[in-house]
Amino acid sequence: MTRTRIISPTRFPSLKSQRCGSGGDASFMEQLLLHCATAIDSNDAALAHQLLWVLNNIASPDGDSSTQRLTSAFVRALLSRAVSKIPTLFSTFGNTVFQPPADEIHRFSVVELAGFIDLTPWHRFGFIAANEAILTAVEGYAKVHIVDLSLTHCMQIPTLIDAIATKLNKPLLLKLTVVSSASNFPPFINISYEELGSKLVNFATSRNIEMQFTIIPSTYSDGFSSLLQHLRMYPTSYNEALVVNCHMMLRYIPDKTLTPSSPSSLSLRNVFLNQLRSLNPTMVSLIEEDADLTSDNLVTRLRSAFNYFWIPFDTTDTFMSEQRRLYEAEISWKIENVVAKEGVERVERTETKGRWLERMRDNEFGGVRVREEAVSELKAMLGEHAVGWGMKKDDDDESLVLTWKGHSVVFATVWVPI
Repeated sequence: MTRTRIISPTRFPSLKSQRCGSGGDASFMEQLLLHCATAIDSNDAALAHQLLWVLNNIASPDGDSSTQRLTSAFVRALLSRAVSKIPTLFSTFGNTVFQPPADEIHRFSVVELAGFIDLTPWHRFGFIAANEAILTAVEGYAKVHIVDLSLTHCMQIPTLIDAIATKLNKPLLLKLTVVSSASNFPPFINISYEELGSKLVNFATSRNIEMQFTIIPSTYSDGFSSLLQHLRMYPTSYNEALVVNCHMMLRYIPDKTLTPSSPSSLSLRNVFLNQLRSLNPTMVSLIEEDADLTSDNLVTRLRSAFNYFWIPFDTTDTFMSEQRRLYEAEISWKIENVVAKEGVERVERTETKGRWLERMRDNEFGGVRVREEAVSELKAMLGEHAVGWGMKKDDDDESLVLTWKGHSVVFATVWVPI
């Protein structure tokens, strides 16, 4: 029988000195998680077991405190990693409270997903900024081809169709191209992309817009190479605008090659952007979360994740219980992927705004200032949500940044070839 190691008082802060009665101190929780990650990666089963036991007892997935629920998500992720890394732990944890719940991520109907997205500005912020930029960029064109690389299954498009019908005076042909691999990550939907496309085409027709919907079998794992090949085979025609809308999808392109046969210095993200630039698009929008989750070091990655994912958990305190459960389940999926997975299975590899801006400039894109109309609309939208949401403009790089209690959450940028 494995003996349990006693945690030395010099290794961790005293439990009595922490504010655990009201959900625990976030800094203390973070330190315990970091020590646990170190123990797991060091194959220290005894210490990992004790730390997981402590964390499990002070962090509940149903706790009133967002810090408790956040920590619980990280505990489940660490347990998943521990069981796969130290097989002997499974016999210890398998039939105990450490067993992670087997809840499946919810599959939304289109109507449900629209309501889910409207809960916070997390996605709406990018929708509004990109749509206003698209309207400006395509004005005067007879055809508009939008390549929608979006995590939200075209939820941005109905508002754009409506705006095109209302604000652009001349009829046009709207072509919308999506990739099949967008359905690999939460939020998940319960209909096929063929059905989704049919709904969008019918809606466009109701707004007197002719629309074509195309699905390209293409995957993030090779930098959407088949999508880029398709776009090269069918180049834009006369008086046609090509718009590429990148809404929280480029982070799934590997930040470096993950196969042993290829040089690790090659970034598929740069390859994608370089090939995209060669297509000479009219405009590219880039919306992403502002966090660095790319480190190969688990402790570094966990620290970055904990100091970013507290934000969505903090924003859910005013939600109805079912809304909160669905919202936090999606974030927990991301946390588990960041913490428990490695190699090609670890797909949540978000980069900071600064790194993305550097990539865009290196591949000969220039930033475009978002129009004041968009800024005004964004301010009005933020007024519909909880106090704590805000926005800042960075005049140095032409970006807009969504904030929560002053912390950067999501950035929105617009680019053109130079």
